[in-house]
Amino acid sequence: MSVAAERIERLDCLAREATRAGEDERARYYVRLARRIAERNRLSLPRRFKRFTCDACDAYLVPGTNARVRLQDGHVVVTCDCGAHARYPYE
Repeated sequence: MSVAAERIERLDCLAREATRAGEDERARYYVRLARRIAERNRLSLPRRFKRFTCDACDAYLVPGTNARVRLQDGHVVVTCDCGAHARYPYE
């Protein structure tokens, strides 16, 4: 694992902890930083990171706290507090 990938994993953990502690702006900073590192190093973000971050406002999503998760016609629909939706298929 490269240094950049390790740093992205660490930022994922820090963003999750900051969101649970109520520090939303700090979590947004970590999410933005992780995305920037992935872009610069041409890495793809881990699936867990992609699914639990909002593309519109860069918030780290915690279901029940700042995100709503629903099942709808073969898709998981994750709705952020900002109103953005993300849909992921399932079987």
